[in-house]
Amino acid sequence: MFCKNCATFFHDCYGCGAGILQIAAFGLVAYAAKNRYISAMKLFFASGNRHKQAEVAKLFPQHEVLIPADIGIDFDPEENGSSFVENSLIKAKALYEIVKVPVIADDSGICVDALNGAPGIFSARYAGIDDPTGKNHGEKLTSPERNRLLLEHVEKTFAQSNDSNKQRSCRFVCAMVLYLGSDRFYAVQETIEGELVSDIKSAEGANGFGYDPIFYLPQYGKTVAQLSDEEKNAISHRGKAAKKIAELL
Repeated sequence: MFCKNCATFFHDCYGCGAGILQIAAFGLVAYAAKNRYISAMKLFFASGNRHKQAEVAKLFPQHEVLIPADIGIDFDPEENGSSFVENSLIKAKALYEIVKVPVIADDSGICVDALNGAPGIFSARYAGIDDPTGKNHGEKLTSPERNRLLLEHVEKTFAQSNDSNKQRSCRFVCAMVLYLGSDRFYAVQETIEGELVSDIKSAEGANGFGYDPIFYLPQYGKTVAQLSDEEKNAISHRGKAAKKIAELL
């Protein structure tokens, strides 16, 4: 690098005041690049779920995370995609068209192997073995109601099967999108593996939401709802996806 003032290499121009200033500036730029310094920005999260908003805000602590309701927007796009990624993009695009600033969206759910991956993308609307997609149900059920119905669904499936290997394995899936415009967006998908608790009486923990109390992690000896915020954010499907999105900001 040359000093623009005396036309010598930086290491030969320490007596030149302009050169010293340029060295300092160059050092700051290098430091910023190395440490990926990011100034705080306002991010909209395409959701109406306050629990998710709180969780996502902890995953992006350097930014202000808002949901549509924070600025009076009634936001409920039709999630008619066939995958977690498609539904994430539907929500992200719908909100971006309104706010015209960077948007983060996610679609997540629980996939149970004994149920061939159900409830999957219908996790939030799941209404039991007779209505696994929730399309025939009016209002959404509460989380405890869905948890009870899911465990009953699995038990009924086991009872109807001749397979003695009653696997309770499952995973949480999260597809997260950073939407910067119709021609510029990024999508990542992450999972966390676990197994369902044996029955609703075994549901444990209050530090979570949704299916967290019935999602057991053998390696930790506790459910997701029993993890601390730090533990959950480090290993969860949403935490891992958010970490990759944060690297793109």
